[in-house]
Amino acid sequence: MPPIFTPQPTPPLVLSFAASDPTGGAGIQADLLTLASMGCHPLSVITAITVQDTAGVEEILVIDAEWVGDQARMLLEDVPVAAFKLGMLGSPESIAVIAEILADYPDIPVILDPVLASGRGDELATEDMISAMRDLLIPQTSILTPNSHEARRLALFESDEDDMDLAACARHLTDLGCEYVLITGTHENTPRVLNSLYDANGHVQTDAWDRLPGSYHGSGCTLASSIAAALAYGQDMPAAVREAQNFTYETLKAAFRPGMGQYIPERFFWAQGTQTEGNA
Repeated sequence: MPPIFTPQPTPPLVLSFAASDPTGGAGIQADLLTLASMGCHPLSVITAITVQDTAGVEEILVIDAEWVGDQARMLLEDVPVAAFKLGMLGSPESIAVIAEILADYPDIPVILDPVLASGRGDELATEDMISAMRDLLIPQTSILTPNSHEARRLALFESDEDDMDLAACARHLTDLGCEYVLITGTHENTPRVLNSLYDANGHVQTDAWDRLPGSYHGSGCTLASSIAAALAYGQDMPAAVREAQNFTYETLKAAFRPGMGQYIPERFFWAQGTQTEGNA
């Protein structure tokens, strides 16, 4: 008699909108690895295809906005989604389409990682895209996860003042409509990395992390995706942010450098050595 098959519970499903990164360091690949490592089942909508290596981005092929919308709607008509994660979105037209989709699912948390430039400084978002993010996406965002440069550019994108107060940036961004802003401090001149969470009432919490050597490709994608995973499992925002930072820090401590550019976070750090131990 064949064994009885018992269907297993479906893990939380998280839908990521992002560009493809052939290195697996950032973009949709980073999201998939992170979400899977944290026990979610990742769903993906490709917004662009890139030509890049671990040093930087050379070319971008933006996916037609109608295709972006069709990818998402077909999934959403079939399966329940516990969270949306947004990364590099390709064009103002795609941003508009994604905003329309999010408006149909107002109860699902939205994690927006505003990817404006690569680690090398390659521009990945035009001013029109930034304007569309501010007008269409940020008002629907549960948590925005900019680094300090991105926060300043989003808050007053016509200004290049590096000393602009980050709390003021967060206040301006929450005034635009997002519920929370997590500003990461890797680029700030502080002894430790300070990541600060804000909501409409002001400062919520700050977590301090020892600075690690090296430069990392996909750390922001990892952080935003791990917040999405924690929220998908039902954690409240402050707890989700703290768990995601712990996870991301472990991936950076275990990071590897496969090429001549940046280090890649090891999203399955917890599995290191298990194959060797299992075969011993």
